[in-house]
Amino acid sequence: MQELLSQPMISFENLGLIEPIQRALKTEGYIKPTPIQEQSIPIILDRKDLLGCAQTGTGKTAAFSIPILQILHEQKQNETRRDRHIKALIVTPTRELAIQIDESIQAYGRFTGLTHSVIFGGVSQRPQLSALQRGVDILVATPGRLLDLVNQGYINLSHLAILVLDEADRMLDMGFIHDVKKILALVPPKRQSLFFSATMPPAIVKLAGTILQNPVKVEVNPIASTAEKVQQSVYFVDKDKKGPLLIHVLSGPEVSSALIFTRTKYGADKLATFLNRAGVKSDAIHGNKSQEARQKALNNFKKGKTRVLVATDIASRGIDVDDLSHVINYEIPNVPDTYVHRIGRTGRAGAEGIALSFCDSEEMVYLRDIHKLIDQTVPVVEDHPFPMMKKMSMKPAPSPKQKRNNFSPGKRRKVYGRVS
Repeated sequence: MQELLSQPMISFENLGLIEPIQRALKTEGYIKPTPIQEQSIPIILDRKDLLGCAQTGTGKTAAFSIPILQILHEQKQNETRRDRHIKALIVTPTRELAIQIDESIQAYGRFTGLTHSVIFGGVSQRPQLSALQRGVDILVATPGRLLDLVNQGYINLSHLAILVLDEADRMLDMGFIHDVKKILALVPPKRQSLFFSATMPPAIVKLAGTILQNPVKVEVNPIASTAEKVQQSVYFVDKDKKGPLLIHVLSGPEVSSALIFTRTKYGADKLATFLNRAGVKSDAIHGNKSQEARQKALNNFKKGKTRVLVATDIASRGIDVDDLSHVINYEIPNVPDTYVHRIGRTGRAGAEGIALSFCDSEEMVYLRDIHKLIDQTVPVVEDHPFPMMKKMSMKPAPSPKQKRNNFSPGKRRKVYGRVS
């Protein structure tokens, strides 16, 4: 796997982009590419496979969609109406992220004449079929609905030229890997493949190496690094005091908007109800909500009609809200990579943001894993009205063998460190 090092930043005009795309970027107010865009766009235009790793909020969507639009626009000049097949497929794990990517393609490709569409489950397939029947150059899809429509005979991927896996770490883990393998069996072996993600564990890199052909690896920030302008802190608090602490934090005038994460759907609904009863206007968004309800909640949050959105991790990779001031981990994620994606919802595109985490005694092991992943210790907020009553240990959960050793007669236990 080839690796590319960072180069001095240049403008979009220096990347060899065609006039229709440059005009669209100027309309969007884009002047200079981010590092991931600067490095990825020439590689993709050179038709090479790519494995891209960059922090959440650094412009990965534009890094692959802009060159795809250029490649397909140039091909379209020699295309007849009968040649209208799906040429680029972008697969992503969540509906929200799929919609966001499709909106970006609409913005960047508005002057190219290329067609695009987005498909995902949880809604009627009729409007999606209508778009497919009119002809689609670029298709954005979640795996389940994509395979469903393929099985129904509505989608043919045999002419595909470019395949993108966005949030590739999640797409290649055990949750989606079987669907990804089915999709790979449907697309031509001779194609350009692009994988992008904010985190890329070694096991996933190894697996990606079996799918990509001699890819160039672009890594503009350390894997699993957190955005530099996101100010992180953690509150140690007893579990039953998290609700009152949250009300206390939200009462501050500096919290103009807050995306709050829970680990479960039930927890998200329960917390949103609690906040509304306390006078804090809130919505919940998670996988059990209908697509219409999810979009309404997200739109209300983006427009400022609600100040707080409570979400499960389905939203950590699909919500892009301008000027989001705070991300609050009401519950610490039990998968450390998820922490990176969660707090990456704020401090996007060079802006500043704040990420707060509420940690109870049972979640200390999760916090320790996060510290290890991001290679830093999140600062502790000592001065708050609901301090934890019990002392906590930062030591990892013992294995069965360690438990036996710890309780053997005469065996002295090792204390890893305590936090009050």
